[in-house]
Amino acid sequence: MLTPDFRGKAGAIETVMAARPDVFNHNLETVPRLYLSIRPGARYFHSLRLLERAKELVPDGFTKSGLMVGLGESREEIMQVMDDMRSAGVDFLTIGQYLQPTRKHAVLDRFWSPEEFKGLEATARAKGFQMVSATPLTRSSYHADADFSQLKAARAEMLAKR
Repeated sequence: MLTPDFRGKAGAIETVMAARPDVFNHNLETVPRLYLSIRPGARYFHSLRLLERAKELVPDGFTKSGLMVGLGESREEIMQVMDDMRSAGVDFLTIGQYLQPTRKHAVLDRFWSPEEFKGLEATARAKGFQMVSATPLTRSSYHADADFSQLKAARAEMLAKR
């Protein structure tokens, strides 16, 4: 289930999590420094807290978030967002290339190479994400059905090792 940030609507996250979605998804989209220009109606730490709250409400549920790259963020900023996501209990991360949809949208800063995406994926896995999809063409719902199956298998394997 892909959700907005609910703009502070009391009880919204509790209602959603009471339905026990297979995967709760709320995309951070970018790094904190770029939030006001890229997501002017949203706040980074509010979105991060929403992901954390979803995990608090359903600890054995899966949480997912996504990032776009190519907006002027640094690799170090992305590493910090990954750390923030892991601290919030996010299980699944998607990272894709930003593509400017119209001239009215944010300008593309640069294209990340396939090798850079592989590096982001390796780093995310090392940080403890159970599932990572990081390619130039990855989108939030990219291969959602297959990824959910892999996510369940990864969690089962992790629990079996304990």
